[in-house]
Amino acid sequence: MKSSTRLAFVVLLSLGLLPVPSPADPPPWAPAHGWRKKNDPNYVGYTGKKWDKDYGIIEGRCNSAAVGAVLGGALGGVVGSRAANKEDRPVAIVVGTVLGAVIGAKIGQKIDEGDRGCWGHALELAGEKKTVVWTNKATGVNYRLTPTRNFQEGKLPCREFSTVVSAASRQDTVKGVACRRGEGEWEIRR
Repeated sequence: MKSSTRLAFVVLLSLGLLPVPSPADPPPWAPAHGWRKKNDPNYVGYTGKKWDKDYGIIEGRCNSAAVGAVLGGALGGVVGSRAANKEDRPVAIVVGTVLGAVIGAKIGQKIDEGDRGCWGHALELAGEKKTVVWTNKATGVNYRLTPTRNFQEGKLPCREFSTVVSAASRQDTVKGVACRRGEGEWEIRR
């Protein structure tokens, strides 16, 4: 064998032994966008329950229109009555009528089922100290909810939270505690 042929053979053999990344894998420094949707279609909540949809909560926003459409025309404290078929509930909710009173009379009256759903689903899915934002396009109210601390109250999983609610020129900060009392039902305690 000639030395040039031998050298070419050694170079080819050496190149064949080099690892080559698969074209389907993202490079190690790039985020694997879409991995969760392809490989893990369920989103695990704070208490371990799996949800089919996150409505944008994991990315830090809530699609209140989609949540409101899923929950339907229930109003105020009536949302909790949807608990009859807990297995089919597609979104966590804040139950009871206290939420509007906690926020304040004027802004509190504008809370609808989409806001209650975003509030509950954010309490269910958002990580500790991870802010979730949404705007109710029908009312113009903006929300920024941040779960600040996780704890147990008896056997109930609870979360402290802080929410900045703003509408027009008014802004209120609501701090409180919500506990999970059922399958996706969050109740404001204080």
